[in-house]
Amino acid sequence: MGPIAEQKEIPTGPLSRNQALALREDLLPRARGRGLRPALSIFVLLAMVVPLYAKTKADAEANFSTEVQAPESEVLQAVKDVVNDGMIQGSKEYNRDRYVENAVAAPSSPLFPQWTDPGTVFYKVRTKVLAPMNFKGSNDEGTIAVRYVVQSKGPQQTIVRIDAVFVEDFRRVSHRSNGTVESTEYKDIQEHVDAMELQKKQAAESEQHRQEVLAQRSLDEKKQQEQASAVQPAPTSDENLEQHIQNLRHEVERVVKVSGTQLKSAPFASATNLKTMNGGDQVVVLIVTPYWYGVETEEGQHGWINRSELEPLP
Repeated sequence: MGPIAEQKEIPTGPLSRNQALALREDLLPRARGRGLRPALSIFVLLAMVVPLYAKTKADAEANFSTEVQAPESEVLQAVKDVVNDGMIQGSKEYNRDRYVENAVAAPSSPLFPQWTDPGTVFYKVRTKVLAPMNFKGSNDEGTIAVRYVVQSKGPQQTIVRIDAVFVEDFRRVSHRSNGTVESTEYKDIQEHVDAMELQKKQAAESEQHRQEVLAQRSLDEKKQQEQASAVQPAPTSDENLEQHIQNLRHEVERVVKVSGTQLKSAPFASATNLKTMNGGDQVVVLIVTPYWYGVETEEGQHGWINRSELEPLP
């Protein structure tokens, strides 16, 4: 009987890449001396260890996190809009597109550990993605998942955390984004928050302007009445007053040009449609931007219509 070979203890638990390679170098010579079947078993073991290591590393690395100067309610709405937009920004399939399309909102994803800290969590997932960019070392078809966490920090401060991961279908290897997906998705969220803040600011300014116009109109009418009671009114005084009122209406009212025009929830084309307008519908202009009018419909509903789709009163 030959000398007894030194028995090395095989580590338990998740292995680092160096530990996995050292284990392979130690076990392969034994496998060669004992036949093919043990060698195949070792390769199967290593194939299971390396993906486990990759996934553990992806979960442990730092995530994208930033503070948004806006109330939690606005940030939640902005994140919901982005989660439901059908796109994962900041990555491509085989360099074909600017972003990955056909993504869907999901209540959860097994590609992330369960979130147990405070906050509201959202997920956006796209399956059957072909070799996406910005996920290091990915070379197979798989699934991209993005997780968004919204946490309130104060009345006007909200924390947003974003993680993106790609897992290959065949090898089940996990690849963390290099940060491009997270930062680009956050940029989209910030644009939605900025649009809501702009809408609030302009709505307040526009309401103040409208009140000033109404006050001036009331003052003008009062002056007309005072003049009418002091002197014999000229035959054209009523006509002058009517003309003045018409002029004021031209300043603040517009008409929808064609049927099918959409009343939007925010001043950008991808915003949610609130109502389909008919040609000839009249609206009151509350907010003026270079490309959009913030308006109030005859029913009192507020929204946004592109300036090119409205015209002055006849």
